Amino acid sequence: MILKILLPSDGSKTAQGAARYAVDLAKQLKASIIALSVIDKRSFITQTVSAAKTARHNIQPIDDYLREAAEGYAGEIKKLCDKSGVAAKISIKIGHPVEEIVKEARRSKANLIVMGSRGRSALSATVLGSVSYGVLHNDKGIPTLIVRG
Repeated sequence: MILKILLPSDGSKTAQGAARYAVDLAKQLKASIIALSVIDKRSFITQTVSAAKTARHNIQPIDDYLREAAEGYAGEIKKLCDKSGVAAKISIKIGHPVEEIVKEARRSKANLIVMGSRGRSALSATVLGSVSYGVLHNDKGIPTLIVRG
């Protein structure tokens, strides 16, 4: 029986589609949602945010900027759940997305992981990295539903 659905999101269109699907499913099953957003620790090294390109036009430490974005992605899922009458909680983690998704699924005792995928080929996913591919192959114990973009 599915009582808890883990819904990782990176704010992409495919993640938003997966969120709509998961919330509809949770409503039908009377399940709850755990909205997870992972701040990829590799982002601290490889990304910079120009003050001119931020919405607020100010200088902001990258970790604060990434946390705000992650909270925003998870917050949108929470709003969608509230609107649909689905119980939800938010979880923000820092680390490697695949590892953090698998850890959170186990920690929260999720019965299902629902996530979006851009639909890259296996070769592309191997070379470029794919979070959905990594979760599928890292955790054999929790069913994972991939919603294609």
